[in-house]
Amino acid sequence: MLAMVTSSTLIGVEGRAIAVEVHVSTGLPSFTIVGLPDATCRESRDRVRAAILSSGLKWPQRRVTVNLAPTGVRKGGAGLDLPIAVALLAADEQLPAAATAGCAFIGELGLDGSLRPVAGALPLAHAVSSSVVVLPAACAAEARLAAADVRCASSLGEVVDCLVGRRPWPQPARAGRLPPPPVGPDLSDVRGQPLGRLAVEVAAAGRHHLLLVGPPGAGKTMLAERLPGLLPSLTREEALEVTRIHSAAGVPLPEGALVQRPPFRAPHHSASPVSLVGGGGPQMRPGELSCAHRGVLFLDELGEFPADVLDMLREPLEEGQVLVCRARASVTFPARVLLVAAMNPCPCGAEGGPGSCRCRDAIRTRYAARVSGPLLDRFDLRVHVNRPDVGELMGSASPGSAAEPTAAVAERVAAARELARQRGYAANADIPGRLLDRLVPLGRGAERMLEQRLRQGRLSARGMHRARRVARTVADLSGWPGPLREEDVQAALALRSEVFPPIQGLEVPA
Repeated sequence: MLAMVTSSTLIGVEGRAIAVEVHVSTGLPSFTIVGLPDATCRESRDRVRAAILSSGLKWPQRRVTVNLAPTGVRKGGAGLDLPIAVALLAADEQLPAAATAGCAFIGELGLDGSLRPVAGALPLAHAVSSSVVVLPAACAAEARLAAADVRCASSLGEVVDCLVGRRPWPQPARAGRLPPPPVGPDLSDVRGQPLGRLAVEVAAAGRHHLLLVGPPGAGKTMLAERLPGLLPSLTREEALEVTRIHSAAGVPLPEGALVQRPPFRAPHHSASPVSLVGGGGPQMRPGELSCAHRGVLFLDELGEFPADVLDMLREPLEEGQVLVCRARASVTFPARVLLVAAMNPCPCGAEGGPGSCRCRDAIRTRYAARVSGPLLDRFDLRVHVNRPDVGELMGSASPGSAAEPTAAVAERVAAARELARQRGYAANADIPGRLLDRLVPLGRGAERMLEQRLRQGRLSARGMHRARRVARTVADLSGWPGPLREEDVQAALALRSEVFPPIQGLEVPA
């Protein structure tokens, strides 16, 4: 007897519909899965057998063959447990074949027959959204973002009873209107650091990559952690895109299953290349770079990251995506992030006059060179963060000098983003170089200043384009709609300073 049900498998951040075919025939009892299953999928034989027996159903003592079509696509994960079990019961005539018509099944089975949630429920449900999607109750809220008709159950026995009409499908309570998610720590907590605060504001307004260099305890991490609060909330389309990536990566989703705020990811400096850019096993999971899509990727202690890991960021920062190629598959991961990095000026982290740094020149040179020139050139903003003044740190500053809160700065950021949208782009950093002359015209003084920097070799061609985009963001924040002024370019170049001390033999591109 042959039976077939619909399911889906995860490839990168996208779901792929597949057909689960089960054939039960005479012969010695056996159970075989074909169709390029991975190790987890092959182990479903034991989970499905135990779940069927624990649910009071019969295990066929015959030859069972499971085919996962199309056979040229690798299948992975435990989400095929439920469709294999349902198709097996239908092939063994314990379940009417008509009961499964028009239904797609997704879910992992426990040995007691319970249904457990699976990673990637949103893209998996989207791949079979034309059918009635049956999956674990814990995945219902997430699947409803992609599929209109979602049925949920808590066990295999409950799925069988609902399919044959012995009981109605359970209806989990729908979440009401959720309050807006918190925006995180407030920018007013940062004392002093006027240049660092300006750099964070410009980075958020134009989505410009930011590098903060300074001694330990200067406030680099505080500034970076408060940057996501300045970003506008995600649109509906952006929220679905980010939620699909987080679902595929197994990142816990917020209540209601929809990510509404730009994500903030801060991997440890011991992260491997695969964990950062994605890939790995047959499922090709997204990495931290993709999990930060439409948000902030914060690399603290940048100088401690392996050089090969950092250099993998070059193309994604330019293209906004990662193309991971393997022998059997190629997967594209979205990776349009705002990169914020922080590092010390040298291994000891000291700064100041002679004798304050304990590192030899060779050690300082080697430490700064861990960040390659091409990667350093991709940071639109490079700012040195000094230790705050003692009076500001102890709270003895004048009463009128209180720092602006996040809400006030976020309003200016939102206004600058709106001006960028009127130009046809989400942020000024997205403006292509070929359109800079039309969308970001230069005044006479601004043109002379950039030409001087180019002739001195202090700016590369890419650096000049990035400086123009930053200058446009500075002008937008000040409310100037005309061609770039000299002071706009001057501010952009000041935010793109040489953050490492000048050492003989160390060359850092501007």
